[in-house]
Amino acid sequence: MAHNGIDVAGLAAAVTGHVAVPGDDGYDAECATYNPYTPLRPAVVVGAVSGRDVALAIRFAGEHGLPVGTVTTGHQARGVDGGVLINLRRLNRVSVDLEARTARVGGGALWAEVLAATTPHGLAPVHGSAPGVGATGYLLGGGQSPTLGRRHGYGADTIRSVEIVTADGSARRVTADSDPDLFFAVRGGKGNFGVVTAVEIALFPVARFYGGAVFASGADAPALLHAWRTWAPALPESATTSVAVQRLPPDPALPAPLRGAFVVALRFAYVGDPAEGEALFAPMRAVVPLLVDGVLDRPYAEVGLIHADPPGPLPYVDRTAGLRELPAEAVDALLALIGPGTDCPLAGVELRALGGALDRQPEPPNAVATRGMPFVLFGFGVGGPDALPGLRSHLARVTDAVAPWAHDRKMVNFMSASDENDVRAAYGDEIFERLAKIKQVYDPENLFRANHNIPPG
Repeated sequence: MAHNGIDVAGLAAAVTGHVAVPGDDGYDAECATYNPYTPLRPAVVVGAVSGRDVALAIRFAGEHGLPVGTVTTGHQARGVDGGVLINLRRLNRVSVDLEARTARVGGGALWAEVLAATTPHGLAPVHGSAPGVGATGYLLGGGQSPTLGRRHGYGADTIRSVEIVTADGSARRVTADSDPDLFFAVRGGKGNFGVVTAVEIALFPVARFYGGAVFASGADAPALLHAWRTWAPALPESATTSVAVQRLPPDPALPAPLRGAFVVALRFAYVGDPAEGEALFAPMRAVVPLLVDGVLDRPYAEVGLIHADPPGPLPYVDRTAGLRELPAEAVDALLALIGPGTDCPLAGVELRALGGALDRQPEPPNAVATRGMPFVLFGFGVGGPDALPGLRSHLARVTDAVAPWAHDRKMVNFMSASDENDVRAAYGDEIFERLAKIKQVYDPENLFRANHNIPPG
């Protein structure tokens, strides 16, 4: 069993999980990603079923001088051509400690699996907007929640311990006391420092929320976006909101008024008394007529309905920008490209309001670099290969349009392949240089480089 002169028979014999090289049965399934435009073609893929499998794969990569990458769902997969890919999806066990209000989350667990384990107990983590996304990748990149982040901070802020295999093949349980530098780095530094096989995170008491999304005609985008930009910053920390200008597909699963429609989606979540949430949201309900009103009191298990992200695979390209402010001129600049009367080909351009606990550094501090950023923009376009040049061009025009108001940081979890050269800027010099020094200690050969890379320094 070999590929390009690399004999993997010994690895296959030692590993409990599935090992495959190009052409083997199961290779394509192990390497599958959410986005077909980010294919993974490693020399060997290991479908790990244990931390031991992960360690064996990393040692094999080190012995052969091969880069290491990981995949769970592949939402923001990075190429590991000719390297070793570790599929973490089977490491999906979730256990809940009700007394401590913590959960141990396997490195391949999805947020849907975490929420299924916690919500029956009236508890929830600081999770992402899409239940089908891998929890660990979200947490290691910071992680901005559609419900709990403005009250409790980034997902990375809630990590209590990390089980990680570093470049030397050693399995470690990392805490603030055991390895303070590595604990700082992994909470925000993504996969640059090893392969995380499990995390322990804090849980918070929440059984219900008042929220969801309302939709208005895209013709009303100017009124709704201008109202939102002044309303959102005044919300209490228990409330979270975003707004997106969308060109929706003619999907029969959508409500009839939304099929194939040009719309504005206004998302909202309030954790607390539903009457208070309703009162907070009332001004936005009155701005323009609504096509669909899905903001209501809900059990917390329905949190995925706020964004209702599409199932994969989805062929898309994307761009992001952090914003230091959102004046009327910035909204007008966006509307000139994505609003009514434009030929915008993008599926969606979203603005998320941040602030609250997201601005406060946790104790101990971590590598999340977007404290103080009040808004983040994320745009994406969906289409076949022939559409890609036009989609990429329009995404660049959108981010260029808001450049006068751009923050000097970017949200790492939203960075795409086009942002490979922006990693230092995304973190800022101080955090980036600290991370590079930590990388030199734990991964001096840059084994973990199939990512938005922080080289050892």
